[in-house]
Amino acid sequence: MKLSKTRLSEIESLPEDMIDTSEIPELDDDFWENAQRVVPENYLQIEHEILEWFKGQGPDYHAQINKVLRAHIETQR
Repeated sequence: MKLSKTRLSEIESLPEDMIDTSEIPELDDDFWENAQRVVPENYLQIEHEILEWFKGQGPDYHAQINKVLRAHIETQR
């Protein structure tokens, strides 16, 4: 579900005591002792400055990143 910027702003400005968490179970110490971080196989960490530059190029920045990487691969062949 995609939220509008307006709705996201409304949610972010809610005080914590206004958020209903009654249907969410508490995470106890046992949960955290056994928790494992799972990184997707196709995960790529991009430096913040580089990602921000690509985001500034337009909404299709993911495609632009892939285009740059593909071009680099082609130059290496």
